[in-house]
Amino acid sequence: MTDRPIRATLIDMGEALAGKEKPSFSKYGKDFQETLCQMILQDRPFADQILEVLDTGFLELRHLRVFVQKIVKYREKYEVHPTYKTMISIVRADIEDENVATQLQLRNYFARIHNAQISGADYVKNIALDFCRKQKLKEAMIKSVGLLQNSSFDEIAKIINNAIKLGDPSDFGYDYLKDFEKRFEIKARNPVTTGWQEIDDLCRGGLGKGELGVVIAPTGAGKSMALVHLGSQAIKLGKTVVHYTLELADVVTASRYDSCITKVPLDQLYTFKEEVYETVQDLEGVLIIKEYPTKSASTRSIRTHLEKLRMRDTRPDMVIIDYGDLLRPISGKSEKRHELESIYEEMRGLAQEFDCCVWTASQTNRSGLNAEVITMEAISEAFNKCFVADFIFSLSRTVEDKQSNTGRIFIAKNRNGPDGLIFPISMQTTNVQIKVLESNGEGQNRVSAKDQSEVLREKYKKFRKDQKTKNGVT
Repeated sequence: MTDRPIRATLIDMGEALAGKEKPSFSKYGKDFQETLCQMILQDRPFADQILEVLDTGFLELRHLRVFVQKIVKYREKYEVHPTYKTMISIVRADIEDENVATQLQLRNYFARIHNAQISGADYVKNIALDFCRKQKLKEAMIKSVGLLQNSSFDEIAKIINNAIKLGDPSDFGYDYLKDFEKRFEIKARNPVTTGWQEIDDLCRGGLGKGELGVVIAPTGAGKSMALVHLGSQAIKLGKTVVHYTLELADVVTASRYDSCITKVPLDQLYTFKEEVYETVQDLEGVLIIKEYPTKSASTRSIRTHLEKLRMRDTRPDMVIIDYGDLLRPISGKSEKRHELESIYEEMRGLAQEFDCCVWTASQTNRSGLNAEVITMEAISEAFNKCFVADFIFSLSRTVEDKQSNTGRIFIAKNRNGPDGLIFPISMQTTNVQIKVLESNGEGQNRVSAKDQSEVLREKYKKFRKDQKTKNGVT
């Protein structure tokens, strides 16, 4: 039996492929190609992967081809991936050989993508990689045609296998040398305001991307209202907020947002329904409220919901979980405090995974019920929750405070600035208005650093002892 028919068929296929017009991304459009080039600059692991199979000739527009060529040239010369800051210098001074029109188009393009958010990244990655890898495989088949004449099957197998391997995922982690420039980029926290200027000044503008904030308060003090206040401020600034409620009904939570945003008292919302609608319809932000029965949802449930929203191209700037203590643990622990510790670690993981800030609340123990200032010593069950959070403030309101619509905010923990500060507040629960008041002439009161240190030291000792017991160490 001869292999001549097979060889002839492969030759015909190779000649047919060779005769086709040069492939390009033209059918995917200009926006697709611009997003692809932006991702090549922004995402070093993806650049490693796509540049193995990308022919710049696939790009329709001359300025995009030049843009990618400059990235490739820089990588080859310095063996590191360029940053935006590096590309600014290249775009300004290293494209003089191009015609004036290309220079102008390239500079305009770079100005548009600088600090711009990428939409549909996963789609662009998958389509671009699939397209480029297929082109490399076609090239390998065409090259194999000549070898078929001499029956060099080992060489053919090598060429085809090498083509198949090109463009495989190559993200092995942060490369100390290749990612050298990345260490010197100014990291943008993109904080979302708390709506209280005095608090924002302490934490550099608010809670940043990938950070976890916790509101500590006893039952009935206004934890949920504080979370609604934080969400409302974000919506007013055009942010996307996803609010998970595990205690209140979704419509009750929505009514609180109505009242907070419009200042219409909760018991008068029906009377002023038209005025409320006129106000909220003009908001630039997006609010999605998702209700789960108490202890029915876990952080896995929230992750699944956020992934579904991402598929609809809805990406949150802020996630609110009201409140974390009511989430169901993914894995059962022997003690509740260990379960809560795990839940808070998972919530911070969500903030990092979805590149947003996460706010939640925690209930105090009995010592916080009528305390004038609530410190972290009063946190319920698991003090370990404090270790994970980036920003913690407590909300304390005595019986007298509730009668006079006042209270206090205590900054218990702040990774981005000072803590231990007390701020007097006005809190109108009738229309969810919370305002930080000016201090009485001597600046904010400060809880003794020694007292805080002693409390933390004792709590940490207890935590270490519990960990050793948990691990079977005596």
